[in-house]
Amino acid sequence: MTPTRRNERNRVRDIAHARAGDKGNTSNVNVWVYDPADFALLKRNLTVARIKREFPQLMRGTVTRYEIEHLHGLNIVMHDALEGGVNASLNLDSHGKSWSYLILGLELEG
Repeated sequence: MTPTRRNERNRVRDIAHARAGDKGNTSNVNVWVYDPADFALLKRNLTVARIKREFPQLMRGTVTRYEIEHLHGLNIVMHDALEGGVNASLNLDSHGKSWSYLILGLELEG
């Protein structure tokens, strides 16, 4: 395995930061690039199809991606993604805060 160089960009977290929120059984994650030049790369990597493919056991509902072009960010809304939500779930992360961590950990492709 080749060691990672300090300035290499291998994961979404290398080019962006995120903030998660929830409402009932719906989670949303906003992902914002540090540099607007990386926004196209982010959009290519965080597609609805990829998010559903990467997390099939966690993703039970529909996923919608909203592009916020003028702010260089994405809002990813995931329905039925919190095992019932705060009041219904025994999940340790019923608010869905770990979704931002999971999304930021995805490897960058292309």
